[in-house]
Amino acid sequence: MRIHLLSSLFLFSLFLFSFSSSPHRVSSQPASFPPRGWNSYDSFDWILSEVDYLQSAEMISQRLQPYGYEYAVVDYLWYRKNVPGAYPDSLGFDVIDEWGRLIPDPDRWPSSEDGKGFTEVAQKVQSVGLKFGIHVMRGLSRQAYDANTPILDTTTGSAYEESGRQWRAKDIGITERACGWMPHGFMSVNTKLGAGRAFLRSLYEQYAEWGVDFVKHDCVFGNDLDVDEITFVSEVLQKLNRPILYSVSPGVIPTPVMAKDISGLVNMYRVTGDDWDTWGDVAAHFDVSRDFAAANKIGAKGLLGRSWPDLDMLPIGWLTNAGSNRGPHRLSNLNLDEQKTQMTLWAMARSPIMFGGDVRRLDETTSSLITNPFILEINSFSTNNMEFPYVTGTKVSTNKTTNHSQRTGRSLKEVGTSHTQFVGFTSCNHPKVNSWSVKALDQDVDQICWKESMGSHEPLCLYKRKPLLPSDDGRLTCNQGGFHLFASDGMEFCLDASPRKKRASKEFTSGSFFRCRSDASQVSLHSQFPDI
Repeated sequence: MRIHLLSSLFLFSLFLFSFSSSPHRVSSQPASFPPRGWNSYDSFDWILSEVDYLQSAEMISQRLQPYGYEYAVVDYLWYRKNVPGAYPDSLGFDVIDEWGRLIPDPDRWPSSEDGKGFTEVAQKVQSVGLKFGIHVMRGLSRQAYDANTPILDTTTGSAYEESGRQWRAKDIGITERACGWMPHGFMSVNTKLGAGRAFLRSLYEQYAEWGVDFVKHDCVFGNDLDVDEITFVSEVLQKLNRPILYSVSPGVIPTPVMAKDISGLVNMYRVTGDDWDTWGDVAAHFDVSRDFAAANKIGAKGLLGRSWPDLDMLPIGWLTNAGSNRGPHRLSNLNLDEQKTQMTLWAMARSPIMFGGDVRRLDETTSSLITNPFILEINSFSTNNMEFPYVTGTKVSTNKTTNHSQRTGRSLKEVGTSHTQFVGFTSCNHPKVNSWSVKALDQDVDQICWKESMGSHEPLCLYKRKPLLPSDDGRLTCNQGGFHLFASDGMEFCLDASPRKKRASKEFTSGSFFRCRSDASQVSLHSQFPDI
């Protein structure tokens, strides 16, 4: 998809989608809709404390939970001591129990002392109407491997024994399968061994005992794919006495073909690398979204419910830097148009929406962006979402002239200021863009209407008229204060949409285009974002 910094609303013309009939995000089935919540990574990296987390959860409950944000997720290394020398791939700073299982660092998470783990934190989060989530890594920690800890058999409450001997961490760890981005931290376990399965079972049963509602399982997908571990963890989660939403990560070099092996075992799976606050990171998600939509993976069958390709957290608001060992100290580098574009794409791709900024410092602009009702409704209820391949767009240089081909690949080009953009429509003879009729109302105005019935609604119509102000041939423009789509004599163009599908609002509103700016020639869809 050829896109550069387009207005987020123009994206609506690049995707096709319709709405399902249900108006509420209520279902007993896990992940019936794309999960929505907050994750601590973008704002705290790994140094999150219990105080910071509970403050954040309180703000999520007050300001975001009414909009469907229900998960509050503690990201990675909650078990690492925040002391000099500790960093993401350091060795020897983790807190583990006698069975080699990671437990919260009591200095950062004081309520975890005396073997309570995250129990009290989970209870506090759930008491304000949220669900508690944690990040975990693949397999076994290097620290537990080096200590050669015994393995807990949860069926007996004692060390795992088989074939007349007691099994330990070095019997199950696969050192040659270390995590690609944290090689000193974690490794896979041999799930073909009873001891390996016993170790993984003891981990997830402990998470359930703590009251965990969401697990983000890292370093098991993409180029670190471990189908065996994902499969066994999924089996364990199905047998627990409480539902736990299952998310897997990272998504470096994922493909829809790879997703076929695991999408039915999980509820979310990351399909990109870490998304940070640069336009390059945002732009990289367009083709990925297209490919997974085309493969019918959006909302496919998942663990006890559905599964969703995950485009990663939204890095907006107050953030930190990856690996900085600092909390939130800077604003997102994405400008407002880029943030709108990202939020719109995430909604149309029906990605899980996990806000990454410091929710304690949530400003009105950011709040309005991530709680926009129309955008969230698309994220929850739209169906059959896919790229519309008959419109292309890219930024063009100012004052570039327009050339038109003979009968195919018709293109319309805006010319003017730095806001200049190129909008291209494919041949009007294409069978998928032939549902519009054109009727001349007078010598200056054509009425363009959707030909098929819209039931009780009036037909959806746009109007094309000759420019009232002089303009170069082939220019798409509008006069001051107008809402008109102009084209010069002899210029053909075509539109495609599906207005018979349900819209998010109960009524169709008038005005399909932005009011023209005084400094630019432009065309855009009617904004669903307020002017913020």
